[in-house]
Amino acid sequence: MSPPGRPKGEYRSAQREGTPSVSRPLHEWTATEALAAVADGSLTAEAWLRACLERIAAREPVVHAFAHLDPERALAEARARDRIPADARGLLHGLPMGVKDLIDTHDMPTACGSPIYAGNRPAQDAACVALAREAGAVMVGKTVTTEFAWRHPGPTANPRNPAHTTGGSSSGSAAAVADGMLPVAFGTQTAGSIIRPASYCGVVGYKPSFGTLSLAGIKPLATRFDTLGVLARSVDDCALVTGVLSGALRTRRDLQPLAATKPSRIGLWRTPAWPNAEPATVAAVEGAAARLRAEGVVIEDVEPAGEFAQLVDRHIDVMRYEAVRILAFERTQRAAQLSPELHEELNAGLALTYADYRHALDVIARCRASFADAIGPFDGFLTPSAPGEAPAGLAVTGDPVFNRMVSALGVPCLSLPGYIGPRGMPVGVQLVGSADADAALLSVAKWIGVRLG
Repeated sequence: MSPPGRPKGEYRSAQREGTPSVSRPLHEWTATEALAAVADGSLTAEAWLRACLERIAAREPVVHAFAHLDPERALAEARARDRIPADARGLLHGLPMGVKDLIDTHDMPTACGSPIYAGNRPAQDAACVALAREAGAVMVGKTVTTEFAWRHPGPTANPRNPAHTTGGSSSGSAAAVADGMLPVAFGTQTAGSIIRPASYCGVVGYKPSFGTLSLAGIKPLATRFDTLGVLARSVDDCALVTGVLSGALRTRRDLQPLAATKPSRIGLWRTPAWPNAEPATVAAVEGAAARLRAEGVVIEDVEPAGEFAQLVDRHIDVMRYEAVRILAFERTQRAAQLSPELHEELNAGLALTYADYRHALDVIARCRASFADAIGPFDGFLTPSAPGEAPAGLAVTGDPVFNRMVSALGVPCLSLPGYIGPRGMPVGVQLVGSADADAALLSVAKWIGVRLG
């Protein structure tokens, strides 16, 4: 369905900050661009969704981003949105979204990437889905996750090169956004499940500060770290969706353009995991630092004092210890349906004592305090999003070594695209902020993202 006089699936976009209006396929628009067109009446929710569904139909046989897709149900939802009077529409009116398949939906199955829950139909929506729908968003389908958001991957292929992984566990969400199937999708992160797929697929991934968004109705893995976030095409889209879900944005008067704030001082944090950085990541991080320095930003090498050399291992300890208990039913009653990878992790968790767990938590607490002191004088830390380009093959999802520390610290972070490695695959850089200083980090990330292309 296209407006009269316009080619199918292509529209004149709203003018973006600093650029003229451009024509390009609707499935490539950012959420903020399309929402502006919906608000001024030049685009309907149904037409927007149809453009996404056309892209899905063309690319899903290659990418396999969806665990469940019901186009007619989604179209009915979009048509219902279009019948709402303009003055009663929510801030996300018509936004097509993907829902990671461990987030409950009352009208679609939630399988958590496991045969144990094949066909499982929750009685209700997770809080994030209910809030997004209340704001007018359209839930298009359930995106593929690794088994219980851990190691065992699903069938999703990287849209930049289908012979490579998307990363995990928010694999389907990252792939759907990167391939133009959806403008925004929910992801979750316990170790590296938003930032790493965003880096591998070349999109923006945003993990808010721990506790910013409700986890009600989301299958837990390790409650000390589990965090809901989003994958999108722009920092503005991330700020908009999380702002609405958190309640920071409530009315149209709140919808001011996200300010792009030039940072005065950025810390270059290579982290103790730097030896794991491949040449592509070294080039991306150091190239980003050089570009910001050329723009007049002060770049300083930083290494927070404390026990950061063991933070990755202590994060693993806590994650395994909690997962053993959270997945107690699956482990004790459905063990035959668990993957070998999950059995390996759970067996390692069973070997940990309560004293091991408390020691790990104590180390993490001290690192959090030390990190807060270290980042205080800076507008953010620049650090790797992933060791390098997406690995070849779909049997592994890559190494979260550069994400575990940030997840353990509970601080906000974004993966920003802009670099291409020697194999032609995207390589992101990670921007990390102070705990609960998400608004400031998003503003700085917008400014940096423009400079990184």
